[in-house]
Amino acid sequence: MTATAESHVPAVHIDDLADPVFDPAIAEMMAEAAPFGETIELTTDALMSQAAATTGLDDFGEPSFLPPLGVLLESLNTEAGLSGFGRITMAVQIDQLLRNRLLLADLLRRHPEIHDVEIRRPIIIAGLPRTGTTHLQNLISADPALRFLPYWESIEPLPAPGDEAPPDDPGATGWVDPRITRSDDNIAVIDQAIPYFRRMFDIGSRHAHEEINLLAIDFSTLYFDTMAPMPTWREYYLAHDQRPHYEYMRTTLKALQFLRGGDRWILKSPQHLEQFGPLIDTFPDATVLVTHRDPVSVIASMATMLAYTARMHLDPVDPVRIGHYWADLLVGMLDQCLLDRHLLPAAQSIDIRFDEFMADDVGTVERIYTLADQPFDDRARSAVSTYLDGHRRNRHGGLIYDLADFDLDADDLRARTEAYTGHFGIALEH
Repeated sequence: MTATAESHVPAVHIDDLADPVFDPAIAEMMAEAAPFGETIELTTDALMSQAAATTGLDDFGEPSFLPPLGVLLESLNTEAGLSGFGRITMAVQIDQLLRNRLLLADLLRRHPEIHDVEIRRPIIIAGLPRTGTTHLQNLISADPALRFLPYWESIEPLPAPGDEAPPDDPGATGWVDPRITRSDDNIAVIDQAIPYFRRMFDIGSRHAHEEINLLAIDFSTLYFDTMAPMPTWREYYLAHDQRPHYEYMRTTLKALQFLRGGDRWILKSPQHLEQFGPLIDTFPDATVLVTHRDPVSVIASMATMLAYTARMHLDPVDPVRIGHYWADLLVGMLDQCLLDRHLLPAAQSIDIRFDEFMADDVGTVERIYTLADQPFDDRARSAVSTYLDGHRRNRHGGLIYDLADFDLDADDLRARTEAYTGHFGIALEH
């Protein structure tokens, strides 16, 4: 049986994708900031100098990140169509990634023993967004026996100078990591600026999040495609072996385990679906959970989410361009999944179909634990049940998705993904 009930909050259709309407306070903030944004230099030298000045550090680690960073910045400057405010948000994000590199290199210099930390038998979810990956990850992450990556830690994995806990004294018991506070503040702005986002992705500072943000620290990741349609960036990313970047991410996980403990990780990223080779080469003892859902539903949902969030950084927002870019991208990822699925050892991987998972989420977790040789004991079962009690499906309300918003045709998408749906026996939803 499943313990997940549907929310009674009415579903809505977002009708201002191409002509966004903002909360007045957010609109005023963006308008006031836009002129400053136009003056920002999205260049390697400017952003690296800023990150170094902020941290007081100058060692970014291996310079192999520089070529992809250069391609990314060129694509942001020439292809993305950033608004003035968007140039600010991109600069802030890239500055944070560069500061993360500096902090990691400094930590590794001071604690070389981090390289000896073992990432043991991680459980890794590989599936497109909107296929149940978030729900599955949060269910498993509820188990205190496993280590997950909370949202706040994915954004700021290393403490910056001044973020350290105070000395051990009675007055320090109420201390909260400043990274969590900053994350809470940022999420509050997101909730005000794009209030329907929670209906698509239930974001919270302490919720389990994706290691795609850790991959971004090495500047080679699918994450950057979510910023804007950037064909040049996509072509560069696909043309290069991602194994070095997966190894960098593995080193980052070692550092996080060194800093905050944990033994066995539960991880998740849609990127893994088209990178089975690098994934299993980097984590050869991993248990990989491959999630599947009707591609037409996934494409409609993903296009809606990215066209909606684009209002924060693109001007104008072109839903048709975004929809077609992501339809092509997602179809390509499914084709790669079909081609490379055999790379995952049968004894270490399982295919999870969305309809079956939604019908029996606890039973699905039990099957995963059996495959992963992870005890589904009373403590784990109780933690999963407690999570389900407080997290009904669509608890913030659902959305009505319409392919017509993106000039996409369901029959065409169905034909393009027929080989994938047939091979994996995917239940069609339309």
